[in-house]
Amino acid sequence: MGSGSLSSEWSAVLALQRATHATLQVLAAELVDLDLTASEINALANLADGRGRTVSELGVAVGSRPTTLTSVLDRLERRGHITRGNRPGDRRAVLIELTASGRTTAATIRESMAELERRALAGLSAQAVAGLRDALQALTEVSS
Repeated sequence: MGSGSLSSEWSAVLALQRATHATLQVLAAELVDLDLTASEINALANLADGRGRTVSELGVAVGSRPTTLTSVLDRLERRGHITRGNRPGDRRAVLIELTASGRTTAATIRESMAELERRALAGLSAQAVAGLRDALQALTEVSS
């Protein structure tokens, strides 16, 4: 789609920001009992697959600079949701992994996200969902 075909009255970026804000509000309400910030929810959701990540890798996944992510990780570590250790074979790289408590909390977050996604996308065709995925990927790669 060329830039000339986009309506000047509609902005994908503004729509994405509104959707992000609405999504975070719903998640915060559904997950209020976890007492986590949106940044903490995002970090745990990205670690939910159980694969350890370095601070840099997690920063890319959550869309945050490693220096910004440090305070989020500090809070998650104090709450017992993550551990930080050395990556095997590279003592300089800090590896972030979920604890048992972190795995349980991350699974709750991912379940809530999956349910929200099911509700939000239920009325869309598979083709529309694929188009949404492509558009989101394109917007994500702008900063890469």
